[in-house]
Amino acid sequence: MQRLLLLLMLCTAGAVQAAGQAVEPGVFRALNTAQSAQQQGDYAAARRALDAAKAKPGSLEQALLWRSRGYLAWAEGQNAKAIELLDKALSSGKLDAELLANERLNLARLNLLERRYAQVVALLTPYQAQADEEQLQMLVQAYQGLGQPAKALPLAERYVQANPHAADSWLQFLVAVNADLKRYPAAERWQRQLLARQPNSAQHWRQLAALQQLSGHHDRALATLRAAHSKGLRFSEGELDNLVLLAGAAEQPWQGAKLLAGMLEQGLLARSVAREERLGLLWWQARERAAAARLFRQLAARSGSAKHWLNLAQLELEQARWQAGLDALVKAERAGAARRTVRAWRNWARSELSFEREKRVASAG
Repeated sequence: MQRLLLLLMLCTAGAVQAAGQAVEPGVFRALNTAQSAQQQGDYAAARRALDAAKAKPGSLEQALLWRSRGYLAWAEGQNAKAIELLDKALSSGKLDAELLANERLNLARLNLLERRYAQVVALLTPYQAQADEEQLQMLVQAYQGLGQPAKALPLAERYVQANPHAADSWLQFLVAVNADLKRYPAAERWQRQLLARQPNSAQHWRQLAALQQLSGHHDRALATLRAAHSKGLRFSEGELDNLVLLAGAAEQPWQGAKLLAGMLEQGLLARSVAREERLGLLWWQARERAAAARLFRQLAARSGSAKHWLNLAQLELEQARWQAGLDALVKAERAGAARRTVRAWRNWARSELSFEREKRVASAG
């Protein structure tokens, strides 16, 4: 930080004179003395030199003294005071165009440090069309800080398109923000660029599969996982389980069921009671009751669990398979299901079955 501040200080009275702006000799000497003292770390001497200098209100000299005092405050860690002084210098209207642009950038840096994001945007927006990497980064951070990631996206995209070898962090930002905004195809496009750079990164493959899953393309997500597997890359069971949970969180139970079924069938995930239960519940949530019933029938036959028999009974009854549902209720009760629950389902099933019989008799008559 100290080296940066020294570099920022170089454009002082000498630079002003080079630009054709004459500075009163006494102020010029004070500015140079203060700069030399600050370079040596003697902030007290720098402050004495600046305090001793006199400048007319509204003059160039006053603006330059504000500027130097601002950099001194910055060096001393007094960012709020530095912002106040540099803003005075900037607003004075006395600095030439080159110096003005430099001070605007430095003031934006300070405001970003202080998380004054609106001020960063206000300072840098006039230069947005010609912004370099640092300025674009600051604008992107500021828009994020303001909770306006959509405004940061075009800036980041512009930078990456103009700089094909931009750091991975730029691509990661584009992936994350597009995903947060549910622009999954765009997020997937940038994720593929990351993957092209690091084709052996299991994390990049998994993130690609997650984006495909979120966009509702379980078939593509499964193909991505298979492709990574064929390259010798391995995922932990927790990572694969999380992809399925992601579908549930995105209210895509059918997609989650298809992905989980595919992973179990292809050996990407080992079968277990917990995963088969999850698969059955996903089919159930997706209103694929026949598929869910097949799973719970197999689970109940193997485990003898009252919970599995009760789930099967409910699924059968929801499909108006009354006798199959009643049979499952008998087995659930024998396995220890709560009698009150079994009785409630049985009474409802019998009343529905009786109603259907009466309808058939009436229609036959």
